[in-house]
Amino acid sequence: MAGELKLGLNTGYWAGGPPPGAIEAIAEAERLGFDSIWTAEAYGSDCLTPLAWWGASTERLKLGTAIVQMSARQPAATAMAAMTMDHLSGGRFILGLGVSGPQVVEGWYGMPFAKPLARTREYIGILRDIWARNGPLHASGPHYTLPLPDGTGLGKPLKSSIHPLREDIPIYLGAEGPKNIAMCAELCDGWLAMLFSPTVYDELYRPSLQEGFSRPGARRSAEDFEVCATVPLIVTDHDVALREGGQLADLVPSVLDFLGFKQPLQMTGKPLTKSKT
Repeated sequence: MAGELKLGLNTGYWAGGPPPGAIEAIAEAERLGFDSIWTAEAYGSDCLTPLAWWGASTERLKLGTAIVQMSARQPAATAMAAMTMDHLSGGRFILGLGVSGPQVVEGWYGMPFAKPLARTREYIGILRDIWARNGPLHASGPHYTLPLPDGTGLGKPLKSSIHPLREDIPIYLGAEGPKNIAMCAELCDGWLAMLFSPTVYDELYRPSLQEGFSRPGARRSAEDFEVCATVPLIVTDHDVALREGGQLADLVPSVLDFLGFKQPLQMTGKPLTKSKT
């Protein structure tokens, strides 16, 4: 993997509204020499709109999504948004992509979650075909078929009406399981490792990455592949506040949400438990 350590700022999910201080934090990140900023989406705010809004006030920071949820948009819509963002930012856009989970995919978007690996492979292939503009778009996979079969018959294959600023807009994949990580190393330019744990790197992550890099036609190698590991942190001078759950309360619920805790949580001096209310 690329050996240079870079810093990025992830603005995270909105909690009821725009995160306070985001504009100031992004300006400070650029002043301090951060490499990138990232936005997220789940089932509230989307990730592309705030990235465009905040990114308009930056000049150097790379602008990434972590992540664009595949089930929220057809591949062509995501390809269009990526080309638009890349043009407006002068080639600073990174498309962070992922399948999300069945709760959001089926419960919020009303889309099937089955076969996430196969869907991801098809999705990425269509994105790259659109950006390449080698001809009218055709797709014949089991998950995405273009033009739509059995429709009116009026939908003909199309080619993007604009040229992308970059045909190779970087795609980073949000992946956690071994098979998904291997596919990420095979098809993508980087890996969004949200729950990355260095203690299992040699046991879990390294074999999966090496498998992906070794597949025929792999896009990258270990030398030029980017790994973006999310590291939640709290800046404070008061370790007592952390031990007693004061500032920690701002961080823990968002992490536990990914572990399946959907009810309100109570912070106590004891291990965290689900609230009975």
